[in-house]
Amino acid sequence: MTLQPAPAGTGHRFRRMDLDGHPEIEARAEHVTETNRSTTLAKGAAKIHTVEHILAALAGFEIDNAIIELDANEPPIADGSAREFCRLLLEAGFEKQADKREPYRLTEPIQITVGESTMTAFPADALQITCTSSDKGGRFTQFYSVELNPERWHKELAHARTFCFFEEIVFLHKHGLIRGGSLENAIVIRDDAVLTNEPLRYPEEFVRHKMLDIVGDLALVGRPVHAHVIAVRPSHAANVELARAIQAQMRKPLVAAQSFAPPPPPAEKPPVPVPVPPAREKAEKTEKAEKSEKTGTPARTDASGAPVGDGAVIDVIQVMKMLPHRPPFLMVDKVTSIEGNHIIALKNVTMGEPYFAGHFPGHPIMPGVLQLEAIAQVAGILMLRQAENVGRLAYFMSAESVKWRKPVRPGDTLIIDVVLLKSRGKIGKAKGICLVDGEAVSEAEVTFMLVDSNL
Repeated sequence: MTLQPAPAGTGHRFRRMDLDGHPEIEARAEHVTETNRSTTLAKGAAKIHTVEHILAALAGFEIDNAIIELDANEPPIADGSAREFCRLLLEAGFEKQADKREPYRLTEPIQITVGESTMTAFPADALQITCTSSDKGGRFTQFYSVELNPERWHKELAHARTFCFFEEIVFLHKHGLIRGGSLENAIVIRDDAVLTNEPLRYPEEFVRHKMLDIVGDLALVGRPVHAHVIAVRPSHAANVELARAIQAQMRKPLVAAQSFAPPPPPAEKPPVPVPVPPAREKAEKTEKAEKSEKTGTPARTDASGAPVGDGAVIDVIQVMKMLPHRPPFLMVDKVTSIEGNHIIALKNVTMGEPYFAGHFPGHPIMPGVLQLEAIAQVAGILMLRQAENVGRLAYFMSAESVKWRKPVRPGDTLIIDVVLLKSRGKIGKAKGICLVDGEAVSEAEVTFMLVDSNL
């Protein structure tokens, strides 16, 4: 593992150096896929297991931006704590960046219950953790509380090692887990005995390691958190759910009624439906059901009724049949790839764009909000290609985690890469990245709502 410095606004990102293209995974709660004994992040085919210890080391020292390069699917276990990571970070040193650090302070209490774990968070002026841990039988019950800053993090939590009960080891080995586990990197509890190759580092080392995990999992919020977290028998699943609940609270002020497409003019009279003969209606339903059964996915069409299935390439004429936007506000020239919930499109940025006349004379730059609009339009195509959504409009509701990294200039080809994160009823949420020459220039998560159109 190699830790690389990163520009302000990058956050924590894992980079798989052993995979083609060196894919990156942002350390955010939405990328968590597994929480059984550790926290696993995944994006596409790339996975990273046991991310909590290195994230705790970074967050504990208040390091907001770093690239974590790995040549495997898991950081080195070291001694089962964050001690070795902290040593390397202190040797390298930290650099203050120009951007202002903006922790999020809870606006109201949050409570999460997952299985036997209970997590409660209250507004506070710093991150304070109060934790009680024990096993299912109530053995080795421990309690500890600390208000964190970099010095207290390093002194009071960073050296606490992971631990497990002896009866768990057989199960874990049977399922191919902890094959590298030993007393060099974990504490084993057998009945009332504590097995370790050195004395306990803290009287409450077990609960302090649970708190170390909380620090690492809360780093998945994406920004520092000021809250008093009270945890009872915490787990990675509960920690991550708390991180997601904090993200949801952060999003509330950002939800705004901004339109993704201009609302249609009110119709003077509703259109009179044309009756469909029962025999024809039955035949159409049967044909559609048979098609869905063969392909395993719902039939998809563009506005003209032509299929828009996986692997389709959509030119600008077809795009305009699916979207109501027209130049100069159409931000999609072509869709080059659609695969399931993933779509890639492009926009050729030319000097003829009307906004360059005023943004800025002598120094033309594509406005960042138009890159955000491009992400929203491409996300709309991904939703509107489904047959049941033909004829609808997508209204832009909110944007989160918006970042503009590099300027886009005339002559650039803007690649818009969008993944649909969730779709429930009329509401969709997508993550988009805009790239030029393979480098990210902007990114955002957008939420939108589908509405019926009278156009």
